[in-house]
Amino acid sequence: MKQVFLDSLSLEEAIKVLFDNLDAKDLYRLSPEIINVTDSIGRVTSKPVFARYSSPFYHSAAMDGYAVRFADTFTASETSPCLLKIGYDAVYVDTGDPMPEGFNAVIMIEDVNIIKSQGSEDRSQNKKTPNSELLTPNSDCIEIYQSVTPYQHVRTIGEDIVATELIIPENHKIRPMDIGAMLASGHVEVSVRKRPRVAIIPTGTEIIEPETVKNRPPEPPEIIEYNSAVLSGLAKESGAETVRFNIVKDDLEEIKKAIEEASEISDIVLINAGSGRGSEDYTLTAIKELGEVIVNGISIKPGKPLIAGFVNNKPVFGIPGYPVSAYLTFQLFVKPVIARFLGIAIEKGEKVKATISRQIASPLGVDEFIRVKVGVVYDKHIATPVGRGAGLLMSLVRADGIIRIPAHAEALSAGTEVEVELIRNKNEIKNTIVCIGSHDNTLDILANTIKKNYPEFSLSSAHVGSMGGLMALKRGEAHFAGTHLLDEQSGEYNISFIKRLLSDKKIVLVNLVYRQQGLLVKKGNPKSIKGFEDLIRDDVIFINRQGGSGTRLLLDKHLKELGINPYMVKGYDREEYTHMAVASAVLTGLADTGLAVYSSAKALDLDFIPVANERYDLAIPYEFMDTEMVQIILNIIRNNEEFRQTVESLGGYDTRDMGKVVFEG
Repeated sequence: MKQVFLDSLSLEEAIKVLFDNLDAKDLYRLSPEIINVTDSIGRVTSKPVFARYSSPFYHSAAMDGYAVRFADTFTASETSPCLLKIGYDAVYVDTGDPMPEGFNAVIMIEDVNIIKSQGSEDRSQNKKTPNSELLTPNSDCIEIYQSVTPYQHVRTIGEDIVATELIIPENHKIRPMDIGAMLASGHVEVSVRKRPRVAIIPTGTEIIEPETVKNRPPEPPEIIEYNSAVLSGLAKESGAETVRFNIVKDDLEEIKKAIEEASEISDIVLINAGSGRGSEDYTLTAIKELGEVIVNGISIKPGKPLIAGFVNNKPVFGIPGYPVSAYLTFQLFVKPVIARFLGIAIEKGEKVKATISRQIASPLGVDEFIRVKVGVVYDKHIATPVGRGAGLLMSLVRADGIIRIPAHAEALSAGTEVEVELIRNKNEIKNTIVCIGSHDNTLDILANTIKKNYPEFSLSSAHVGSMGGLMALKRGEAHFAGTHLLDEQSGEYNISFIKRLLSDKKIVLVNLVYRQQGLLVKKGNPKSIKGFEDLIRDDVIFINRQGGSGTRLLLDKHLKELGINPYMVKGYDREEYTHMAVASAVLTGLADTGLAVYSSAKALDLDFIPVANERYDLAIPYEFMDTEMVQIILNIIRNNEEFRQTVESLGGYDTRDMGKVVFEG
């Protein structure tokens, strides 16, 4: 096969190149192995399984009752019952008993009347029947009132399985019921395909084993290695087994040695990190020197630096180091190869049509994969983008699905219908409570409390700011919105904005908390920041919240009152979407200060300069107030003492009006 080496192939071209090479190298299904049927769950058959025996392999009773000859029951009716002598014309059987020779039907025990022999003390209790003259001393009978059909309540030979019939075909993933059928038809062993062995080699001088930080925090430039665990989990989910190598430092010879060893003991090799073009990225060179490279870069985002090649006739992948890139490239390239080796179709997630809640810009010429939260509002699926960075592992944790923006599209406008490939099941999506609006740490506590007390439900919160939340309600894209918008004229929170922006909707405002907002600074306040007037100092860098957020409006109000031009504040145009992101920026030195709630300062041990005590409400469309989802929310914030105490323990929160309706109109 001629080597293809192109930078940034399209996704379709890269997949074709990979599978053309697999074809040329005759790399198909793996060899079989024989295992116990009872241990075969999830394995893939390497040949068809045919029944050795029938099941049942004898005629058996399907009910507790009496075996009879159906011809003996022809005359039975309500007015002319039929008597059958027990032991001669009727034989008692339990469910599963072999049918007595010559008997071909069963009458359920509930449908017969026992007639005791003459002289029995119970004889007087039985009504006299037209056939009573047949009774002889010491002979009991059954009395029946309707005839039976041939093989009534009888499991006939082969009723379930007939000897030699196909139980399961080749390339079939074995399920629990398949195991039962194989055992029932006489099989105790089954031939299955060997699981592909995937070797995972984590690389990087700066990465450390997770056990290293068991008793101490990581120190710069250390990075806890976790991608190998994610890749191993994905491989196992796909039907493979894995072997994880120790971390290999950024050294070409050491990386080559690990790849060579891995290619000898495994079927697929994954080298994680080092697939880019930095001074310490050696994956490309290592694969080229040991074998061949067929793909070097794909036009996708995230995941562009993927490398694919072969060493010792084994497929080898250079998986990008960023976690989202690693996840995506595994799903697009490694998972299909595992499926090919097993001889099965690729298992894809469920897909739904959804409406995008806000515009998404995307670069031309690149297929971009966007993680989204999904919920059902007004009987339609709503998809809201979450973080887009390739290094944002939590964006995958929080995401419900992924959408693909094709290379020829520059943007998706709000309201566009898209196809979402779900990474959660549809039932979970259906029971997702959608909150779009202002971020507050109490929403995380609320989400956990919902899951703890109502496991079938979950809360999905997208942080787009208070104004964005109210507009989402206007478009019918959320069950409720978190909001803390201060009206400069009246000094009132939220109500005037709802009256102005949502005049066509009936909205109920329910208070969640009162909270302290303030300027966050490092411990000890090394730059002696005292208030907003210090934000224009040459030595102070600010981190802002996004436009439309209540925190941003609070900042602008104070700057206006002080006569400060916002663009005199260094960092005014640098935005974050959550209070914790602002706190993290201050803690790590990206900024000297930022405006956020007290609980975020407490969480990261920062100093706090209070500037406002604000009311944070939940805006709920009136038509949702009686729904099960919203009733769950209201029940928790009004009646769950553990939730209230947990919120108060965060610091800076006043729960005096929690759950109180503060406006309806």
